[in-house]
Amino acid sequence: MITIRQYQEDDRAAVWALHNAALLSTGAHVGNGPWDDDLSHIHDVYIMHGGEFLVGLLGSQIVAMGAIKRMSPDRAEVKRMRVLPEHQRKGFGQAILSLLERRAAELGCRYLCLDTTTKQEAAQQLYMKNGYCETGRTRKGQFELILFEKDLARRGAER
Repeated sequence: MITIRQYQEDDRAAVWALHNAALLSTGAHVGNGPWDDDLSHIHDVYIMHGGEFLVGLLGSQIVAMGAIKRMSPDRAEVKRMRVLPEHQRKGFGQAILSLLERRAAELGCRYLCLDTTTKQEAAQQLYMKNGYCETGRTRKGQFELILFEKDLARRGAER
């Protein structure tokens, strides 16, 4: 069973390794660069600015992660959803996403948005299964991105 907790500074190397391994396995990695600067400042970028960054552990190994980054008082972005390739399809991404959604609601967010590449089909399926709707597409470098959004208030009304 996976244990999920908030990111700690001692997790930095494991988070970087997970980030790289997960993206490499999907073909969605262009190498590290300034677009990854948030991973060097997780506490400041996410936690101190009204968001969250969670890690999932099997024993002492970080095998999953995900974050929400506050964009406005009622909106946050799901970021950095990753699961080690050898641990995918075990429900770990679902567990992280569910806790992030709960945390976003606790923080007063009504809307969650995110993007994923067209190459990341498992991620697309996870988001659609959880009620995220495609709102558009765009390009970032060599990748086509699918934009998704979820109204957390609507989720509660459907239950």
